[in-house]
Amino acid sequence: MNEDTIITMEDAPAPTTTTTQENGAPVKPEEPGPPPQNPLMLVMFIVLGVYIFLIMFRGPKKKQQQHKQMVAALKKNDRVRTIGGILGTVLDVRDDEIVLKIDEATNTKMRIVPSAVATVLGEGKTE
Repeated sequence: MNEDTIITMEDAPAPTTTTTQENGAPVKPEEPGPPPQNPLMLVMFIVLGVYIFLIMFRGPKKKQQQHKQMVAALKKNDRVRTIGGILGTVLDVRDDEIVLKIDEATNTKMRIVPSAVATVLGEGKTE
């Protein structure tokens, strides 16, 4: 080679590493595969799934049961507030409706479904 010739990395031959089998055939280098699965990760995903299930489904179901018990315990003269914000006194409780007295002066009554009761405020005046 001349003294003026400069060899760069692009021009240099790539280093080759070849190994041979017993019969003299070259062996291809192994390609890296996916990393091995960790069984702890699977357990963590299962625990996370159970936790999310409990939060999403158990909480509302428990609240629904409490509401059902509250409505079942209603009796005459209980003061209640509906989900619409109406305050009234329970006059009659049936399976599919509740009769409220909402105005003493005009004796105004209202029939509501049991699911419309938001809270029980306490025992009202006896008549």
